[in-house]
Amino acid sequence: MKKLYFLPLFVLLIACGPKPNSGNSTASRTYTKTSKTTNKAKQIVDYALSFQGVRYRYGGTTRSGMDCSGLIFKSFDQAGLQLPRISRDMAKRGVSISLAEISPGDLLFFKTDKSSRQINHVGLIVSSSGGDVEFIHATTSKGVIISRLTENYWRTAFVGARRVL
Repeated sequence: MKKLYFLPLFVLLIACGPKPNSGNSTASRTYTKTSKTTNKAKQIVDYALSFQGVRYRYGGTTRSGMDCSGLIFKSFDQAGLQLPRISRDMAKRGVSISLAEISPGDLLFFKTDKSSRQINHVGLIVSSSGGDVEFIHATTSKGVIISRLTENYWRTAFVGARRVL
């Protein structure tokens, strides 16, 4: 009979004990896009697309002129998400992802100035299918346009992709 008193106590101790260690001392974080983040990404991409054709203006954040980081900053801001205003600072946010993992709403970063080691350009992925990646960004010569990562200039200047959603 005394043994029966200890059975509930034993079960409680087992159930409330520490989780077994998987053998991996560093916690890995996996990212899964939910429909909520997919909707947020669509909202951000749609807003950025509304600026297509706007001329380039250094430091610009309006329809009268826009620069690359201004386009991204405003697109995320209207969705209630705060990002730094400068592309090299944006590149420190979120998690690094491979091109195989990218989806609309993710960011692409570039070094277009060969004399500098700093990231100086950012684009927003609008579509990705079978290795064909399209992104919207603001260029000094054409303003806000959609380009492909397969274009030699952008492929050469590409540094990495990040997910901030």
